[in-house]
Amino acid sequence: MTPPKDLKYWVGFSLIPGVGRARIALLEQGFPDLAAAWQAPAATLLATGLDRRTVRSIVTRRDTVDPDAEMAKLHRLGVHTLTPVDPRYPALLRETDDHPAVLYVLGEMLPEDRASLAVVGTRRASAYGREATSRLVADMVRSNVTIVSGLARGIDTMAHRTALDHGGRTIAVLASGLDTIYPADNTGLAREIVKRGALVSEHPLGVKPEASFFPRRNRIMSGLSLGVLLVEAGEQSGASITVRYALDQNRDVFAVPGSIFSPGSRGAHRWIQEGAKLVTRAEDVLEELNLAVLGQQMELKAVVPATPVEQRILRLLSHEPAHIDAMARQTGLPVAEVSSALAMMELKGMVRQVGGMNFVTA
Repeated sequence: MTPPKDLKYWVGFSLIPGVGRARIALLEQGFPDLAAAWQAPAATLLATGLDRRTVRSIVTRRDTVDPDAEMAKLHRLGVHTLTPVDPRYPALLRETDDHPAVLYVLGEMLPEDRASLAVVGTRRASAYGREATSRLVADMVRSNVTIVSGLARGIDTMAHRTALDHGGRTIAVLASGLDTIYPADNTGLAREIVKRGALVSEHPLGVKPEASFFPRRNRIMSGLSLGVLLVEAGEQSGASITVRYALDQNRDVFAVPGSIFSPGSRGAHRWIQEGAKLVTRAEDVLEELNLAVLGQQMELKAVVPATPVEQRILRLLSHEPAHIDAMARQTGLPVAEVSSALAMMELKGMVRQVGGMNFVTA
């Protein structure tokens, strides 16, 4: 584990723009420890192989950085820091070429999180995309798979939420400091994740999200995981960046097919054409990654309709969302009667509403 006297200097250097893992490696090679590097004059820093611009940044910025004060602030907020020399640093991430020099963590990362799957997709998720994410993630967490995603709207939010709702673990990778939750409307979700997983970032406290940070954070999402599952994505989706990182990191890539008419599925279809494994059920991923079912076995729910109305409605439902008005027309029943039956069926766990008065089998 990193000695306490050195840890604060890892954090200190992380506060200086332009000083990342590669440059800290040069400092480690050139000095007995990072404490000595923090105090070194410009000429000695240059002798390690650092470029003049980086040396100028270090010499200028370190006078404005108080490592002890930063460590105290992290402690107050409950944030702990992991460096690559810390045995608690995620082993899968450490294996990647471009792993962060400092990983800021709010919550807890556990050894069992090595069995992780990154779930990514569009922010403008369709009812189909949300339902596919919900079903696949629910089955993954029943097999003790930790779900990694980016806390964005759409597929990311559905992945985190489903993992929590089914008692699983989930990790959210942020493109900002851990004291800034983006989007803000996921602040409540972030608090829940801290209790049953972790928020993770390579950025120090106080760093606000910038457009250029989001693509870079995706390498951490794929780096933490055994594979990446792409649920729904357009041709230019940012989720495809995570897929590219996954391929560079020798991770398995999976994709959920969608309608050939849906622009939101074009990205997933392209990756399937290029070799991503097509996924229609959780077992497709679990088998490929050799993940045994460690938790409770997946159960088939016994759906027994109690009335003729429930029978008629259930025959119309599948995994594809069906609107209540369409069910009323097809059954010839009043909308109020269909609505009442659906409410009872939802309480029994037979059906599930997926938004906009659309229902699917549970």
